[in-house]
Amino acid sequence: MGETKADFRDMSRIPKVREGFYATNNQFQKAGPKGFVQVKVLENDNLYVRVDLPGVPDDAVRYRVDAVRQKVVFFSGETLNNGKEGVRQYSGTAGLGCDCCEITGVDAKMKDGVLRMILTRVKVVSKAQDNNNNKCTLTVPPFTGQSGIRLEDHPCLVSGRKGALIGVTKAGGGAHFAVDMPGVSPDDVEVYADEKEIRFKAEIKDVYEHDESGRTYLGSVQSPFPALISNNTIAWDAEFGVLRIAVIPPDDMTTINNKRNPIE
Repeated sequence: MGETKADFRDMSRIPKVREGFYATNNQFQKAGPKGFVQVKVLENDNLYVRVDLPGVPDDAVRYRVDAVRQKVVFFSGETLNNGKEGVRQYSGTAGLGCDCCEITGVDAKMKDGVLRMILTRVKVVSKAQDNNNNKCTLTVPPFTGQSGIRLEDHPCLVSGRKGALIGVTKAGGGAHFAVDMPGVSPDDVEVYADEKEIRFKAEIKDVYEHDESGRTYLGSVQSPFPALISNNTIAWDAEFGVLRIAVIPPDDMTTINNKRNPIE
């Protein structure tokens, strides 16, 4: 009750230089694999598919292979309803863009807001029919994300908030905001604050074997009520690839050290 959308000012959207400030669709990501979706061919000719689904729990993703043509994997997921950020629903496809192969298996793992799938495939065209017996490299979708100042919407988002940042204020002076950081676990994150803004950064330490590198996130927000902000008036946690930070109203303050704290 008594919550309204907060006018948090995303300080990372104010570039000091024009180039190099937006490294990915998520304005807070500064390094690492780009794009919401990535499909690439592995050395053994299997496909690696990475899909960012921030906020989706590890056990809440669904996937299946198209039973008719066995060319495409359908996937979907939904975030939890915590009463502050709304529910987001995702749905999409990835797979083969050729006529010579079929998907024979899917090894999927969902962790920290990122779905990763290994798709095994076999050739179904005989050598006599296949004019080019080289390994097939045709995959769908070709979309691997954009770079530049203009941020793109998630291609798999069906409903819910589009931006990587959301904030709400509470009656009594508190506030809550969330930042998408796909792939980030709690141990990857640092949060600190002063009287002007809350700053956060994260560097993924455990790099998945088929990712080129870990991702790095960096950003800050300026609260509508900066007088309340300090290291002693915030609590934060990271779950399912989303960083959530709470500004504690003065009347509700308990002893909070400058470390990760569960957010109710």
